Amino acid sequence: MAARQVRIVLIEAAGVALVGACFAFLANALSTKGLTLSRNYFPRTVVTQTNAVISRATNTATATSLGQRLAAVGLKLVDQTFVAKAFEDSKQQQHSIIFIDARETRSYEQGHIPGAYQFDYYRPEPHLPVVLPAALVAESIIIYCNGGDCEDSEFAAVFLKNAGIPVEKLHVYGGGFEDWAKHNLPVEVGPRNSGVKK
Repeated sequence: MAARQVRIVLIEAAGVALVGACFAFLANALSTKGLTLSRNYFPRTVVTQTNAVISRATNTATATSLGQRLAAVGLKLVDQTFVAKAFEDSKQQQHSIIFIDARETRSYEQGHIPGAYQFDYYRPEPHLPVVLPAALVAESIIIYCNGGDCEDSEFAAVFLKNAGIPVEKLHVYGGGFEDWAKHNLPVEVGPRNSGVKK
């Protein structure tokens, strides 16, 4: 009798799991922010060196550069020269030019571009009440993450675009914080506008 009850419970549990999975896949398919199930979110990077030229290839046939991916959704990739000039612009002091750091809290507090807003794409809720109003009134928004293979700035820019921020305002700093720090530009530690420089 006990074996029969266990079997019934397992069948019911499998049925609930199947119905739940169906609802999850349906919700994902209908959502504008749903995951693309055919995309490889964790491509393996292979580094090869030939004649002192380093090339990176991923195991996805459709891999494209950051600039191409951004252009495909109407976003702009900017370099360190553009970002440093924007940082020195008086409009930055007037909050017409803002910086958004798309990294998680620990990295942000260890060092960020002075005055940058934090917007962790994976945990947007605590940041949106501050970031969204600032982004709506800004003339130019520069979003960055660590740089290199980091895609968080790209994801954050697309999120803000989908939230109604005009695409012409959004710029993604491909070099990211690593490039900023490498050029010995000012770094703030702790919370935004802490005034504590590294």
